Amino acid sequence: MENTMKAVGLYRYLPIDNPESLLNLTIPKPQAKGRDLLVRVKAISVNPVDTKIRSPKEKVEKEPKILGWDVAGIVEEVGEDCSLFQPGDEVFYAGDSTRQGANSQFHVVDERIVGKKPSTLDFAAAASLPLTSLTAYEALFEHLAISHNKSSNVGKKLLIINGAGGVGSIATQLAKNVDLTVIATASRQETRDWVKQQGADVIINHHQVLLSQLQKENISDVDYVLCLHSTEMHWANMADVIAPLGKICSIVETEESVDLGLLKNKSATFSWEFMFTKSLYQTPSMITQHEYLDTIAQMAEDNQIHDTVNHHYGTINAENLKKAHKQLESDSTIGKIVLEGFD
Repeated sequence: MENTMKAVGLYRYLPIDNPESLLNLTIPKPQAKGRDLLVRVKAISVNPVDTKIRSPKEKVEKEPKILGWDVAGIVEEVGEDCSLFQPGDEVFYAGDSTRQGANSQFHVVDERIVGKKPSTLDFAAAASLPLTSLTAYEALFEHLAISHNKSSNVGKKLLIINGAGGVGSIATQLAKNVDLTVIATASRQETRDWVKQQGADVIINHHQVLLSQLQKENISDVDYVLCLHSTEMHWANMADVIAPLGKICSIVETEESVDLGLLKNKSATFSWEFMFTKSLYQTPSMITQHEYLDTIAQMAEDNQIHDTVNHHYGTINAENLKKAHKQLESDSTIGKIVLEGFD
Protein backbone atom coordinates (compact mmCIF):
# COMPACT_ATOMS: atom_id res chain seq x y z
CA MET A 1 0.00 0.00 0.00
CA GLU A 2 1.22 3.49 -0.87
CA ASN A 3 2.41 5.27 2.31
CA THR A 4 2.63 8.78 0.84
CA MET A 5 0.18 11.15 -0.81
CA LYS A 6 0.02 14.42 -2.70
CA ALA A 7 -0.93 17.54 -0.76
CA VAL A 8 -0.81 21.33 -0.96
CA GLY A 9 0.57 23.13 2.08
CA LEU A 10 2.99 25.67 3.47
CA TYR A 11 6.01 26.06 5.72
CA ARG A 12 5.92 29.87 5.89
CA TYR A 13 2.98 32.25 6.11
CA LEU A 14 3.37 34.53 3.11
CA PRO A 15 1.41 36.85 0.79
CA ILE A 16 -0.41 34.80 -1.82
CA ASP A 17 1.71 36.25 -4.65
CA ASN A 18 4.85 34.74 -3.10
CA PRO A 19 5.85 31.55 -4.99
CA GLU A 20 6.23 29.70 -1.66
CA SER A 21 2.86 30.75 -0.19
CA LEU A 22 1.40 27.37 -1.18
CA LEU A 23 3.48 24.39 -2.31
CA ASN A 24 2.86 21.05 -4.00
CA LEU A 25 4.07 18.44 -1.51
CA THR A 26 4.39 14.71 -0.94
CA ILE A 27 3.65 13.81 2.69
CA PRO A 28 2.92 10.64 4.72
CA LYS A 29 -0.53 9.16 4.26
CA PRO A 30 -2.44 9.14 7.59
CA GLN A 31 -4.27 6.19 9.15
CA ALA A 32 -7.71 5.94 10.72
CA LYS A 33 -7.76 5.19 14.44
CA GLY A 34 -10.41 5.49 17.16
CA ARG A 35 -13.41 7.43 15.85
CA ASP A 36 -11.51 8.74 12.82
CA LEU A 37 -12.35 8.04 9.20
CA LEU A 38 -9.71 8.00 6.48
CA VAL A 39 -11.33 9.73 3.52
CA ARG A 40 -10.15 9.70 -0.10
CA VAL A 41 -10.60 13.37 -1.01
CA LYS A 42 -12.50 13.85 -4.28
CA ALA A 43 -13.26 17.57 -4.13
CA ILE A 44 -12.69 20.57 -1.84
CA SER A 45 -14.01 24.07 -1.38
CA VAL A 46 -11.96 27.10 -0.36
CA ASN A 47 -13.18 29.46 2.36
CA PRO A 48 -12.10 32.75 3.97
CA VAL A 49 -10.78 30.73 6.95
CA ASP A 50 -8.11 29.30 4.62
CA THR A 51 -6.84 32.76 3.73
CA LYS A 52 -6.96 33.94 7.35
CA ILE A 53 -4.86 31.00 8.55
CA ARG A 54 -2.41 31.42 5.65
CA SER A 55 -2.10 35.20 6.11
CA PRO A 56 1.46 36.53 6.65
CA LYS A 57 3.03 36.01 10.08
CA GLU A 58 6.52 35.27 11.41
CA LYS A 59 5.82 31.65 12.34
CA VAL A 60 7.69 28.91 10.41
CA GLU A 61 6.43 25.31 10.43
CA LYS A 62 8.82 22.35 10.86
CA GLU A 63 6.24 20.05 9.31
CA PRO A 64 4.06 21.35 6.46
CA LYS A 65 0.75 22.93 7.40
CA ILE A 66 -2.11 21.67 5.23
CA LEU A 67 -5.13 23.93 4.81
CA GLY A 68 -8.63 23.09 3.60
CA TRP A 69 -11.88 22.75 5.54
CA ASP A 70 -14.55 21.66 3.06
CA VAL A 71 -14.44 18.14 1.67
CA ALA A 72 -16.43 15.60 -0.30
CA GLY A 73 -14.96 12.15 -0.67
CA ILE A 74 -15.17 8.41 -0.10
CA VAL A 75 -14.42 6.59 3.16
CA GLU A 76 -11.28 4.47 2.67
CA GLU A 77 -10.83 3.13 6.24
CA VAL A 78 -12.60 3.44 9.57
CA GLY A 79 -11.09 3.51 13.05
CA GLU A 80 -11.81 0.73 15.51
CA ASP A 81 -14.38 2.81 17.43
CA CYS A 82 -16.38 4.04 14.42
CA SER A 83 -20.07 3.18 14.17
CA LEU A 84 -21.56 5.75 11.79
CA PHE A 85 -19.76 4.94 8.51
CA GLN A 86 -18.04 2.13 6.67
CA PRO A 87 -15.56 1.94 3.77
CA GLY A 88 -17.12 2.96 0.47
CA ASP A 89 -19.53 5.52 1.97
CA GLU A 90 -19.65 8.87 0.18
CA VAL A 91 -19.31 11.68 2.73
CA PHE A 92 -18.95 15.44 3.11
CA TYR A 93 -17.73 17.55 6.02
CA ALA A 94 -15.95 20.73 7.11
CA GLY A 95 -13.33 19.24 9.43
CA ASP A 96 -11.56 20.45 12.55
CA SER A 97 -9.43 23.60 12.82
CA THR A 98 -7.05 21.94 15.31
CA ARG A 99 -5.99 19.25 12.82
CA GLN A 100 -4.46 19.15 9.36
CA GLY A 101 -6.75 20.36 6.62
CA ALA A 102 -7.92 18.38 3.63
CA ASN A 103 -6.00 19.79 0.67
CA SER A 104 -4.53 16.31 0.28
CA GLN A 105 -5.37 13.02 -1.41
CA PHE A 106 -6.39 11.44 1.91
CA HIS A 107 -7.64 13.02 5.11
CA VAL A 108 -8.53 11.85 8.63
CA VAL A 109 -11.59 13.27 10.38
CA ASP A 110 -13.71 12.43 13.42
CA GLU A 111 -16.89 10.70 12.23
CA ARG A 112 -19.02 12.82 14.60
CA ILE A 113 -18.57 15.86 12.33
CA VAL A 114 -19.15 14.01 9.03
CA GLY A 115 -22.36 13.63 7.03
CA LYS A 116 -23.58 11.41 4.21
CA LYS A 117 -22.96 13.16 0.87
CA PRO A 118 -26.16 14.18 -0.94
CA SER A 119 -26.75 11.48 -3.56
CA THR A 120 -28.10 14.03 -6.03
CA LEU A 121 -24.92 16.15 -6.05
CA ASP A 122 -21.54 15.40 -7.60
CA PHE A 123 -18.47 15.66 -5.37
CA ALA A 124 -17.61 19.24 -6.38
CA ALA A 125 -21.11 20.52 -5.64
CA ALA A 126 -21.22 18.60 -2.35
CA ALA A 127 -17.87 20.06 -1.28
CA SER A 128 -19.36 23.56 -1.52
CA LEU A 129 -21.85 22.91 1.28
CA PRO A 130 -20.43 21.69 4.62
CA LEU A 131 -18.73 24.72 6.22
CA THR A 132 -21.29 27.26 5.03
CA SER A 133 -24.32 25.07 5.74
CA LEU A 134 -23.13 24.15 9.24
CA THR A 135 -22.34 27.80 10.00
CA ALA A 136 -25.72 28.96 8.71
CA TYR A 137 -27.63 26.12 10.40
CA GLU A 138 -26.04 26.70 13.81
CA ALA A 139 -26.44 30.47 13.53
CA LEU A 140 -30.12 30.31 12.59
CA PHE A 141 -31.40 27.43 14.68
CA GLU A 142 -29.07 27.41 17.70
CA HIS A 143 -27.95 31.00 18.27
CA LEU A 144 -30.88 32.94 16.82
CA ALA A 145 -33.23 30.18 18.08
CA ILE A 146 -35.40 30.37 14.95
CA SER A 147 -38.21 27.84 15.00
CA HIS A 148 -38.39 24.94 12.55
CA ASN A 149 -42.17 25.30 12.80
CA LYS A 150 -43.16 27.38 9.78
CA SER A 151 -46.36 28.70 11.37
CA SER A 152 -44.29 30.24 14.18
CA ASN A 153 -42.33 32.31 11.66
CA VAL A 154 -45.18 33.99 9.81
CA GLY A 155 -44.41 37.72 9.61
CA LYS A 156 -40.96 37.34 11.17
CA LYS A 157 -38.01 38.94 9.39
CA LEU A 158 -34.33 38.02 9.11
CA LEU A 159 -31.70 40.49 7.92
CA ILE A 160 -28.58 38.89 6.42
CA ILE A 161 -25.61 41.25 6.04
CA ASN A 162 -23.52 40.08 3.07
CA GLY A 163 -26.10 37.83 1.46
CA ALA A 164 -24.02 36.91 -1.59
CA GLY A 165 -21.20 35.10 0.22
CA GLY A 166 -21.08 31.38 0.88
CA VAL A 167 -22.81 31.47 4.28
CA GLY A 168 -25.35 34.08 3.22
CA SER A 169 -26.33 32.04 0.18
CA ILE A 170 -27.16 28.99 2.30
CA ALA A 171 -28.67 30.95 5.19
CA THR A 172 -31.14 32.58 2.80
CA GLN A 173 -32.27 29.19 1.51
CA LEU A 174 -32.57 27.70 5.02
CA ALA A 175 -34.55 30.71 6.26
CA LYS A 176 -36.95 30.59 3.31
CA ASN A 177 -37.54 26.89 4.03
CA VAL A 178 -39.04 27.85 7.40
CA ASP A 179 -41.08 30.73 5.94
CA LEU A 180 -39.08 33.69 7.23
CA THR A 181 -39.06 36.94 5.29
CA VAL A 182 -35.42 37.38 4.25
CA ILE A 183 -33.81 40.78 3.73
CA ALA A 184 -30.31 40.43 2.28
CA THR A 185 -27.68 43.10 1.72
CA ALA A 186 -25.81 43.36 -1.58
CA SER A 187 -24.32 46.36 -3.35
CA ARG A 188 -23.24 45.35 -6.88
CA GLN A 189 -25.72 44.30 -9.56
CA GLU A 190 -24.19 40.82 -9.83
CA THR A 191 -24.45 40.26 -6.07
CA ARG A 192 -28.03 41.58 -6.03
CA ASP A 193 -28.89 39.13 -8.81
CA TRP A 194 -27.23 36.28 -6.91
CA VAL A 195 -29.06 36.87 -3.60
CA LYS A 196 -32.36 37.11 -5.46
CA GLN A 197 -31.62 33.69 -6.99
CA GLN A 198 -31.10 32.30 -3.46
CA GLY A 199 -34.60 33.48 -2.50
CA ALA A 200 -34.17 36.86 -0.77
CA ASP A 201 -37.44 38.80 -0.53
CA VAL A 202 -35.89 42.26 -0.13
CA ILE A 203 -32.41 43.48 -1.11
CA ILE A 204 -30.77 46.55 0.45
CA ASN A 205 -27.26 48.05 0.30
CA HIS A 206 -24.93 47.57 3.28
CA HIS A 207 -22.96 50.68 2.23
CA GLN A 208 -25.98 52.84 3.09
CA VAL A 209 -28.03 53.41 6.25
CA LEU A 210 -30.00 50.21 6.81
CA LEU A 211 -32.98 51.55 8.77
CA SER A 212 -33.98 54.18 6.21
CA GLN A 213 -33.79 51.57 3.42
CA LEU A 214 -36.00 49.20 5.42
CA GLN A 215 -38.50 51.97 6.10
CA LYS A 216 -38.80 52.56 2.36
CA GLU A 217 -39.87 48.91 2.17
CA ASN A 218 -42.42 49.51 4.99
CA ILE A 219 -40.30 47.52 7.42
CA SER A 220 -39.80 49.14 10.83
CA ASP A 221 -37.46 46.54 12.35
CA VAL A 222 -36.30 42.92 12.05
CA ASP A 223 -36.56 40.03 14.48
CA TYR A 224 -33.17 38.55 13.63
CA VAL A 225 -29.86 39.76 12.19
CA LEU A 226 -27.14 37.48 10.83
CA CYS A 227 -23.93 39.46 10.33
CA LEU A 228 -21.50 37.94 7.82
CA HIS A 229 -19.25 40.95 7.23
CA SER A 230 -17.37 43.42 9.46
CA THR A 231 -19.22 43.26 12.77
CA GLU A 232 -18.00 46.64 14.02
CA MET A 233 -18.72 48.44 10.74
CA HIS A 234 -22.37 47.39 10.86
CA TRP A 235 -22.84 47.40 14.65
CA ALA A 236 -24.73 50.70 14.98
CA ASN A 237 -26.89 49.82 11.97
CA MET A 238 -27.74 46.44 13.48
CA ALA A 239 -28.64 48.03 16.81
CA ASP A 240 -30.92 50.48 14.97
CA VAL A 241 -32.87 47.85 13.03
CA ILE A 242 -33.16 45.03 15.57
CA ALA A 243 -36.61 44.70 17.13
CA PRO A 244 -37.13 44.79 20.89
CA LEU A 245 -36.23 41.32 22.26
CA GLY A 246 -34.60 40.53 18.91
CA LYS A 247 -31.46 38.49 18.35
CA ILE A 248 -28.20 39.27 16.51
CA CYS A 249 -25.57 36.69 15.57
CA SER A 250 -22.22 37.32 13.88
CA ILE A 251 -19.55 35.04 12.43
CA VAL A 252 -16.97 37.82 11.92
CA GLU A 253 -14.44 38.62 14.66
CA THR A 254 -14.14 42.28 15.65
CA GLU A 255 -10.95 44.25 15.15
CA GLU A 256 -12.27 46.97 17.46
CA SER A 257 -14.57 46.89 20.48
CA VAL A 258 -18.31 47.35 20.01
CA ASP A 259 -20.77 49.02 22.37
CA LEU A 260 -23.07 46.32 23.76
CA GLY A 261 -24.95 49.11 25.52
CA LEU A 262 -26.67 49.94 22.24
CA LEU A 263 -28.71 46.74 22.69
CA LYS A 264 -29.71 47.28 26.34
CA ASN A 265 -32.98 49.21 25.98
CA LYS A 266 -34.25 46.67 23.48
CA SER A 267 -33.13 43.70 25.62
CA ALA A 268 -31.63 42.38 22.41
CA THR A 269 -29.33 39.35 22.40
CA PHE A 270 -25.95 39.06 20.72
CA SER A 271 -24.05 35.81 20.13
CA TRP A 272 -21.14 34.46 18.12
CA GLU A 273 -21.22 31.52 15.73
CA PHE A 274 -17.94 29.72 15.12
CA MET A 275 -18.41 26.46 13.25
CA PHE A 276 -15.23 24.92 14.70
CA THR A 277 -16.17 25.42 18.39
CA LYS A 278 -17.66 21.95 18.91
CA SER A 279 -14.64 20.08 17.57
CA LEU A 280 -12.17 22.55 19.10
CA TYR A 281 -13.51 21.87 22.60
CA GLN A 282 -14.84 18.34 21.99
CA THR A 283 -18.23 19.44 23.30
CA PRO A 284 -20.94 16.88 24.11
CA SER A 285 -22.96 18.44 21.26
CA MET A 286 -20.26 17.66 18.69
CA ILE A 287 -22.42 14.89 17.19
CA THR A 288 -24.98 17.51 16.11
CA GLN A 289 -22.71 18.44 13.20
CA HIS A 290 -23.11 14.89 11.86
CA GLU A 291 -26.88 15.23 12.32
CA TYR A 292 -27.07 18.67 10.71
CA LEU A 293 -25.04 17.56 7.69
CA ASP A 294 -27.36 14.59 7.21
CA THR A 295 -30.30 17.02 7.38
CA ILE A 296 -28.64 19.30 4.81
CA ALA A 297 -28.00 16.29 2.55
CA GLN A 298 -31.66 15.27 2.73
CA MET A 299 -32.76 18.83 1.98
CA ALA A 300 -30.49 18.87 -1.08
CA GLU A 301 -31.91 15.54 -2.25
CA ASP A 302 -35.44 16.89 -1.77
CA ASN A 303 -34.58 20.06 -3.76
CA GLN A 304 -35.25 22.26 -0.72
CA ILE A 305 -31.77 23.77 -1.03
CA HIS A 306 -29.24 23.88 -3.86
CA ASP A 307 -25.47 24.07 -3.95
CA THR A 308 -23.81 27.48 -4.23
CA VAL A 309 -20.87 26.73 -6.53
CA ASN A 310 -20.01 29.79 -8.60
CA HIS A 311 -16.34 29.10 -9.45
CA HIS A 312 -14.66 25.79 -10.41
CA TYR A 313 -10.87 26.24 -10.43
CA GLY A 314 -9.89 22.82 -11.78
CA THR A 315 -7.72 20.20 -10.10
CA ILE A 316 -6.30 20.45 -6.58
CA ASN A 317 -2.77 21.87 -6.85
CA ALA A 318 -0.80 24.84 -5.54
CA GLU A 319 -1.30 26.99 -8.63
CA ASN A 320 -5.09 26.65 -8.64
CA LEU A 321 -5.35 27.08 -4.87
CA LYS A 322 -3.34 30.31 -5.11
CA LYS A 323 -5.89 31.58 -7.62
CA ALA A 324 -8.69 30.65 -5.22
CA HIS A 325 -7.01 32.41 -2.28
CA LYS A 326 -6.41 35.50 -4.41
CA GLN A 327 -10.07 35.57 -5.43
CA LEU A 328 -11.23 35.30 -1.80
CA GLU A 329 -8.82 38.03 -0.71
CA SER A 330 -10.36 40.37 -3.30
CA ASP A 331 -13.43 40.49 -1.00
CA SER A 332 -15.70 40.28 -4.03
CA THR A 333 -16.44 36.55 -4.20
CA ILE A 334 -19.98 35.45 -4.98
CA GLY A 335 -20.96 31.92 -3.92
CA LYS A 336 -18.36 29.19 -3.45
CA ILE A 337 -15.05 28.17 -5.06
CA VAL A 338 -14.42 24.45 -5.61
CA LEU A 339 -11.53 22.31 -6.89
CA GLU A 340 -11.73 18.65 -7.82
CA GLY A 341 -9.29 15.74 -8.15
CA PHE A 342 -5.49 15.60 -8.20
CA ASP A 343 -3.13 15.75 -11.18
